[in-house]
Amino acid sequence: MESHLRHLFIFIMSFTLFVTYISVDVSATTITLYNKCTHPVWPRFQTSAGQPIIARGGFKLPPNKFYPLRLPATWSGRIWGRHGCSFNPATFRGRCATGDCGGALFCNGLGGSPPATLAEITLGAEQDFYDVSLVDGYNLAISITPFKGSGKCSSAGCVSDLNMMCPVGLQVRSHDKKRVVACKSACSAFNSPRYCCTGSFGSPQSCKPTAYSKIFKAACPRAYSYAYDDPTSIATCSGGNYLVTFCPHH
Repeated sequence: MESHLRHLFIFIMSFTLFVTYISVDVSATTITLYNKCTHPVWPRFQTSAGQPIIARGGFKLPPNKFYPLRLPATWSGRIWGRHGCSFNPATFRGRCATGDCGGALFCNGLGGSPPATLAEITLGAEQDFYDVSLVDGYNLAISITPFKGSGKCSSAGCVSDLNMMCPVGLQVRSHDKKRVVACKSACSAFNSPRYCCTGSFGSPQSCKPTAYSKIFKAACPRAYSYAYDDPTSIATCSGGNYLVTFCPHH
């Protein structure tokens, strides 16, 4: 009980500092990453074309730690969490069990290896758009929570542990085969136009939910489950700051 209360106190104090931080300058947009997992997470940033790279593209975030960042105006990009990583402290080279970006600690614009849960944010002059996507698969639960914005400003995310319910054909298992560490998308697993929404299935009218995307959607109703899952997946807010939490279910 004492250990539980100590962790709760640390979280409350840390969250108070976070809210204080995002209240300092309302003219700038702050995104704060919070690792609520029981293990380290290595967040990875991939910016859209023409956008500046944030935090060298990646870093290590220990459990129960916050990492606030100021975002440039009209910034657009993706964030995901790598886990099971090991890097050489001299060369910053290594590998991650999921979400790896070519064996580098600082991804610096490099793409990542799916499956990975994606937090996507686009800052606009009048309105921001954000979502959590499972289109490239799932490795960690992620949520996006806005603060101090105007408009609907609803939270988005996948707070369920999909690795616990991942269909056998989509499972990515650990090296010892004892546990599921990620869940592929049906597109990645089967490379079919029907699942990838390509070819004759390349439109919202022709590409519909599948048995696999329905599993994702049932578990995570506020996340993209397939490419054209727009109506229930995109959230909007004006003038907000954002908290991106890894493992919000913990």
